[in-house]
Amino acid sequence: MPAGDEARPGLLRFIRYAFPPNRLGYCGGDDNDTLWGYALEGLTDAGLPPLLTKFVGAVPYLQLIARANGIADPFDVRVVEAYWIGNELLERVEVRQLYHALLARVGDQLTGRAREWVLRKAPAGARPHHSFHVFDVWRHLGQPAATLSSLDSCRIGWGRVVAVVGNQLVVERQPVVYRDGQLALQTAERTVVDRQVDGRGLVDGAQPGDWVALHWGWACEILTDRQRQRLERYTLHHLALANETV
Repeated sequence: MPAGDEARPGLLRFIRYAFPPNRLGYCGGDDNDTLWGYALEGLTDAGLPPLLTKFVGAVPYLQLIARANGIADPFDVRVVEAYWIGNELLERVEVRQLYHALLARVGDQLTGRAREWVLRKAPAGARPHHSFHVFDVWRHLGQPAATLSSLDSCRIGWGRVVAVVGNQLVVERQPVVYRDGQLALQTAERTVVDRQVDGRGLVDGAQPGDWVALHWGWACEILTDRQRQRLERYTLHHLALANETV
């Protein structure tokens, strides 16, 4: 548990989104209880950054965004928001920077057509956003198996809260579907997502009408309208890019 240090909001915000897949054993180290403790207490210390660098899928994108924007800390809260939600920092990453980052990321893991497909997304307009990683990079790497359901769960979604029911929220969200051979967002439907562990969570203030970010069946944080719009815009952008090589 953290103690005696001033909070670094970027580290804590990263945990909000990294906690759900880490809880399922999909990424990061075996530190889920520790990460949860940091998030609940809202404090950080020198022991936290080494735990977050174990998220080897996300951290290279943070480093790229920070470097392209002249930001020293890859866990700066603006950088963390850019990767998970989307903001203007993404637009300052040059094509060549993303291309070379992708080459380093997948150059030895993908071959043939899949490698070509992923690398050419940089000049096609991809941004170092989590939706791009899910719909193109992770989909071709296929770990775990990139089924339609897992693609939908892994991308950061958004949902409007309909009801608060114990440790869960009822939300209206648009799932990713295959329609006419293309990835698309379906009409919004109601689903139940987790918000707490043992009566404590990160969106305890969520009320009906609020927008919340969703990751692997978990409510990560309450979104402003602007954040929700940005998340939707980057998600649709990268769905369109993914459809070029579905």
